[in-house]
Amino acid sequence: QVHLVESGGGLVQDGGSLRLSCAASGRTFTWYTMGWFRQAPGKEREFVSAISRTGGSTWYADSVRGRFTISRDNDKNMVYLRMNGLKSEDTAVYYCAAGDTPIMTRASREYNYWGQGTQVTVSS
Repeated sequence: QVHLVESGGGLVQDGGSLRLSCAASGRTFTWYTMGWFRQAPGKEREFVSAISRTGGSTWYADSVRGRFTISRDNDKNMVYLRMNGLKSEDTAVYYCAAGDTPIMTRASREYNYWGQGTQVTVSS
């Protein structure tokens, strides 16, 4: 069992920045591929980014590549999502997820544990 708690969401102006954090507790953190997903009102949950168990590999959705950066600190059991150049279309609830898989994946079904989400609102 892994417990995930996101933080760092909020209201930001168009073009602004935020850093989301996800604290993990429970089973060995390094067993898990970590991902960030988001869900906007009236839309399905979508993949944002993933990071491998060691942090050596990352993957981004086309919509955020070049603006968002995922990272993890395995000593602190933390994963982060740095978001720069925020746009109104980035407004959503952002979820941290842990997948018991050695392969980075954008498929939400491959992630076993989810946080409660943190709201990000970008005002234009």
